[in-house]
Amino acid sequence: MDNIAYIALSRQITLQRELDITANNMANMNTNGYKFEQLMINALTARPAINDPIKAPATFAHDNGIGRDFSQGALTLTGNDFDLGLDGDGAFFVVDGPDGPLYTRNGSFSVDDTGTLRTQEGLAVQSAGGGAIVIDPAKGAPVISQTGVISQAANGASEIVANLNVVRINDLSTLEKIGDTQYRLKSGAPVPALDAKVHQGMLEGSNVNAMIEVTRLIEINRAYTRMASLIEQNQQLKRNAVAQLGQVA
Repeated sequence: MDNIAYIALSRQITLQRELDITANNMANMNTNGYKFEQLMINALTARPAINDPIKAPATFAHDNGIGRDFSQGALTLTGNDFDLGLDGDGAFFVVDGPDGPLYTRNGSFSVDDTGTLRTQEGLAVQSAGGGAIVIDPAKGAPVISQTGVISQAANGASEIVANLNVVRINDLSTLEKIGDTQYRLKSGAPVPALDAKVHQGMLEGSNVNAMIEVTRLIEINRAYTRMASLIEQNQQLKRNAVAQLGQVA
């Protein structure tokens, strides 16, 4: 291969990756708390191959990782006492992962047989004190304030059961994705999200724009076809050149 084919091939590789990411965005359009993703591409100047040093360096398309848009998704009313919609940029619920705390915007919670508040994956939701949150079913449905205070009725009065652990991560680039809506903090430490609001009986939807993603799928397919055509045209030129040289000889 020469430089043209290598460059076109490098772009096809990134387009395949973009196609996977875009398809995943569309598959999660209805996933609570899901955040839009896109491939970050930059130019990489290098030689086409280590064993082919006589060709001049060229600039290739390079996969530079995935970027995420953590902007607020729309809040939808569900009426479920354990559905919690989080309103606040950079704010997350903290849940107990198998290897340490995880952070999520998906507030679709439920209680198990012991009354422990858990995610749909079965992970315990953390209280501000770091422990699990236990709801007493005998005391009826809990009331959860916008500041994350969970209360239940007891002897005709309201008593505080726990405070939700809602934190803010200032540098979102330090988050590593675990599953579709959970993240692990690679470095640094979260801080309390004092200005974030918790809305009981609501859920935050995905921030994926369906129309944009469908358009993007069309653009990716067209770009991939153009790269394949470019490679074929380049190979045809080489075949024609060889044929003409053979006739001259």
